Amino acid sequence: MNPAAVAAATNTAAGTALSAGTTASPGSAGRSATGHVTFLGAGPGDPGLLTLRAVEALALADLLVGDRPVLDVVRTHARADVNTAEPAVDGEVLDTTAIADAASQLVMASARTGKRVVRAVVGDPGLDSCAAAEMLACARAGIPFEVVPGIASAVGVPAYAGVPLSGDVRFVDAATASDRCWSEVGASDATLVVSTTLQTVAATAAELIGSGRKPDTLLSVTVAGTTTRQRTWTATLATIAAELKATKALPTPEGPIAAIAVVGERAGQREHLSWFETKPLFGWRVLVPRTKEQAASLSDQLRSYGAVPHEVPTIAVEPPRTPQQMERAVKGLVTGRYEWIAFTSVNAVKAVREKFEEYGLDARAFAGIKVAAVGDQTAQSLVEFGVKPDLVPSGEQSAAGLLEDWPPYDPVFDPIDRVFLPRADIATETLVAGLVELGWEVDDVTAYRTVRASPPPADTREAIKGGGFDAVLFTSSSTVRNLVGIAGKPHNVTVIACIGPATAKTAEEHGLRVDVMAPEPSVHALAQALADFGVARREAATVAGDPVTRPSERRPGARRRARV
Repeated sequence: MNPAAVAAATNTAAGTALSAGTTASPGSAGRSATGHVTFLGAGPGDPGLLTLRAVEALALADLLVGDRPVLDVVRTHARADVNTAEPAVDGEVLDTTAIADAASQLVMASARTGKRVVRAVVGDPGLDSCAAAEMLACARAGIPFEVVPGIASAVGVPAYAGVPLSGDVRFVDAATASDRCWSEVGASDATLVVSTTLQTVAATAAELIGSGRKPDTLLSVTVAGTTTRQRTWTATLATIAAELKATKALPTPEGPIAAIAVVGERAGQREHLSWFETKPLFGWRVLVPRTKEQAASLSDQLRSYGAVPHEVPTIAVEPPRTPQQMERAVKGLVTGRYEWIAFTSVNAVKAVREKFEEYGLDARAFAGIKVAAVGDQTAQSLVEFGVKPDLVPSGEQSAAGLLEDWPPYDPVFDPIDRVFLPRADIATETLVAGLVELGWEVDDVTAYRTVRASPPPADTREAIKGGGFDAVLFTSSSTVRNLVGIAGKPHNVTVIACIGPATAKTAEEHGLRVDVMAPEPSVHALAQALADFGVARREAATVAGDPVTRPSERRPGARRRARV
């Protein structure tokens, strides 16, 4: 960064964008004129490796300072109104000294205005960065600071690669290692953990051979460690260059790609201990045609299988065109008009809850009314509202499953024969017909309308049509119709997974090949079925002696264009 750019960034930190003006933020009440700086280790890349202390510090931060990939790891634990800043101007390549200087000025300028600043770095502040110089600058300026350690890349990455570190282990930074250092580690039998780059791994291996290590010494090389982009190669010092060339791992010159190499017999244990890259859906980009709110638990489940979920809403929820029917029904809840209320979706719960809040009501208005929920997710949304459902299907989580457990109307034991059913405008009549058959009167009320969502961004549409996604999960017929309508038909290499026969039929009518069907109509059963498909696919490739690839890597030109 040139001096003018540094000065501009510093002025910004002290004044407008970075300090958010002079208005007080939620965490700034009662703060002294001098703020506080936390040097925080963000770990190697997996957000789940942040410590509890790190999460606490992030929740109090007014400003986050760090490189963009690090900010992506930590920002989810910060307040929604937190400011962020990078210690470099986009497009400029800075050396480590310039980055440290720029970061110090940003950090100290904001701390002097009373802000709580978190300076986030990869790995651990004491091992994986030049944070020591920035700490020293704060100390000299009299700015209080603390250090929150993180998991060092040299420790966390081998663990995720399935390479245990025990016994005599030595850590080497290839960028700063001296000839004497190479001579010492080359002459030893210790396990070496070398921080290097993918582009210089071959040179590092040659350096070790020249320093005395046997050419047939095993090593593993891992890039993008602890993330779903992680990739590991196992070879020997003599063959690693050929291995990287054969697998087309080396990219075009786009800057160094950080890598962790483990040299020694421990690297050979990866064959048995590789637990991360062998997850059922490791690295799969899975399209989830739902909103982030609806997809939260499903996306978490997919991540546990190693997948990268990408939520794309295909429907938008809007209020009913005429609200009077909904208003009368909610008032009927209070006046004792209903014996039951049945919720068939999370959106129905949300619609009733919003109407309650409009009238100044809360969960106590459900007193004396039996409450039914079509499934676990709907039941959970009711619990969050303060209502415990009286009835959740014991079997299939659907309208049919709800009817299986619903009691018939009994004029002796049921003083009221009416059910309130708040639903979407496009809901089927299955539940209404079944309740009427059981002797109940039903007020079938449109609580919300579902309309087609706006098209996703152009790059998402291109990925859908061009085979950039490995799988798509269809949770209803409407998600099939709407996704095709707003984004186009998924590429034929994309694995199509459907929640049930009706959804599968709709997918086939749109020219899609259905590869996976859930054994029961549940989003979690659907995700599990996709994971089982991934396991079977991996095993088949292994038996055939073929490389394990993702579906998207089978599309024409995908392997040629692939970059680490």
